[in-house]
Amino acid sequence: MIIDTHVHICNMLNFVMTEEMVIEMMDKYHIDYCVVSNIDSAEYNHDLTPIPMNIQKSQKASFERAIKFARANPDRIGIMPCIKPATESADATFEKMLVDNLDIVKGIKVHPYHSKTYFDSEKVEAYIKLADKYDLPVASHTGGCEEAMPIHVYNMAKKYPNVKFIMVHMGLGTDNKEAVELMAKADNLYADTTWVPVSTTMEVIRRYGSERVVFGTDSPIDGIDTYYYNRTGEPSLYREYFNGLEEKIGKEAYADLMYRNAMRIFKIQIK
Repeated sequence: MIIDTHVHICNMLNFVMTEEMVIEMMDKYHIDYCVVSNIDSAEYNHDLTPIPMNIQKSQKASFERAIKFARANPDRIGIMPCIKPATESADATFEKMLVDNLDIVKGIKVHPYHSKTYFDSEKVEAYIKLADKYDLPVASHTGGCEEAMPIHVYNMAKKYPNVKFIMVHMGLGTDNKEAVELMAKADNLYADTTWVPVSTTMEVIRRYGSERVVFGTDSPIDGIDTYYYNRTGEPSLYREYFNGLEEKIGKEAYADLMYRNAMRIFKIQIK
């Protein structure tokens, strides 16, 4: 079984990732379940300039699109609403949408880079309080700018010990060492494999056991074949997760990584 905990839909930031692409890649690569976030919620461009408000999609519209996708595929798709802390808030509308869809909402997704907002800011904390209230994990992009560095996720993990925090990318563009070290200081900090070398994932398992890391990929960011090829056609690093890793870490640890941890952390039930 395979659960991908980091999958996207969106039509923003020069990305086109459709619901149809997600289902096609799942069928092609035998992915049993995906946790999807809609990054139509982006507030800042790749160069960290603000996206004009007349182009931005509302937090509500982004959430609604994700809900529609999960409702159409309830046995295969769960969602994490991608929040807009820079331009919107954890208001009553957001909370009601969260509560009304707790059967398909598996967590809350924060993108401090594309929101250019510190993860440990008051703006983001308002959403974390909702995660605490409704017993939901919080997944955050880490890396690329100061606002998104792992230390800020750690700060919130210490402040909210009952919330599980997933450091997506483990510090994208870094050697991952900061994220790995921070895991020693907070038991509710979890690792994610998105663009993370197998060697780092093996180090996490060696140091902390196999129950603190989840499989994620950013698919279908490089197309429906993201699991095997990058956008230039070169082999993807994810091939190493599918081919040979089980022999290196053992059957039980591999099962934890590829699906069991996700089922526990995100409360996923597969029929």
